[in-house]
Amino acid sequence: MTRTTPPDGDRAALFRDRNFLWLLAGGAISMLGDQFTLIALPWLVLQMTGDPLALGLVLGLASLPRALLMLVGGALVDRYAPKRVMMWTKHASSAALLLLAVLLATGQATLWTIGALAFVLGLAMAFSIPAGTSMLPHVVAARHLPAANGVMLGLRQMSFFVGPLLAGGVIVWFGQGASEAAMDTHGLSAAFLFDAFSFALSAWTLSKVRLLGQTAAVTGGHPAVWSSVMQGLRWCWQDRDLRTCFLYWAAISLLITGPLQIALPVLARELPAPGAAAFGLLMGAHGAGTLLGMVFAGARPTARVRNLGTTLLLVDASIGVLVMPLGHIAALWQGLALLMLIGLLGGFVQVAVFTWIQRRVPAAYLGRTMSIFMFIFMGLAPVSASVTGWVMREVTTAQLFLACGGLMLAVVAAALLSSRMRHIADGPGATAAAGR
Repeated sequence: MTRTTPPDGDRAALFRDRNFLWLLAGGAISMLGDQFTLIALPWLVLQMTGDPLALGLVLGLASLPRALLMLVGGALVDRYAPKRVMMWTKHASSAALLLLAVLLATGQATLWTIGALAFVLGLAMAFSIPAGTSMLPHVVAARHLPAANGVMLGLRQMSFFVGPLLAGGVIVWFGQGASEAAMDTHGLSAAFLFDAFSFALSAWTLSKVRLLGQTAAVTGGHPAVWSSVMQGLRWCWQDRDLRTCFLYWAAISLLITGPLQIALPVLARELPAPGAAAFGLLMGAHGAGTLLGMVFAGARPTARVRNLGTTLLLVDASIGVLVMPLGHIAALWQGLALLMLIGLLGGFVQVAVFTWIQRRVPAAYLGRTMSIFMFIFMGLAPVSASVTGWVMREVTTAQLFLACGGLMLAVVAAALLSSRMRHIADGPGATAAAGR
């Protein structure tokens, strides 16, 4: 691949495409709204119970359907039009969030109702995630896909930066005047209401999108859903380098990424700065770092230490070292600096990994392969987060961060010494027999 950016003419034509602009507008609204719930939901549970175990249970309820059904969702998206799947998930998510906002505003929300609605949101995400990642080829011409993917990916990272800051501000602003016992009810309710509105509005913009003629109709001849899922799993397992990376990332997700989903909001709650605002700032710093890392990756796409696998191991080892002191910070700025550096490193390798998978996997298996990849981080991580809530009853926040960083270094060392990770190169190679 000799060119990573499309010609300026192609980019200009893309922004004259009304279908893409409708999709882009809806995506921006929905991505921003997602950040409000990602901040408000854990904060609500912590304010209501003060118990990391309760937070872990709620995140576990959200992750359970996502973990069990995301691969099924990927198979269904390969079988049916992703627009139809996305529309239903947007309506379901909007209704669940609206109900949560009303229950919270009227003082009738309980931990069990919150858990049930989190389960509904996770169920919708099991289908919306593979649908969303498969939508662009149905909307823009093939020659515009590199530019369209770049715009959408950059927009998503921007939402990771702006969204948490806005969410923290909204929670604090609308919660002004509320007593601590009231748990910032007005601010949290406003955050959920905003996300409900964002889903409804993005569903309307999606209805304006017209699919390309060759992809608008559902094609026949597909195997049964479970057969399709198993076929994708077998293909990925038979690819030796892909199998190595997926097993490595699964260990990272279970042992480190999941626990951090619990540890970060707990850390924000322990800081002297205002809790919801501090949490939003911490997540915003990570999002800003991720965006900068992606910009650097775009400017230096061949920057490697020896090869892709070695680079991944070095970056992950560096992240492990940066995670360890997070539990010992005494001021908000220290957490912001550490999380921005972690995001910077993660954003750089994220671009490299996505490019490697897209180049390596044949088009016929790409949807299912990406659903497996996203399942690893969005299905497995919250499952381990629910276990972490129980663990945090016995350990301190500082001890958990030290353990996460130490486990990260241990996983990297194991991969370096006993797997093919250090030999993995950027070249496609997977479709050839040598990659098997």
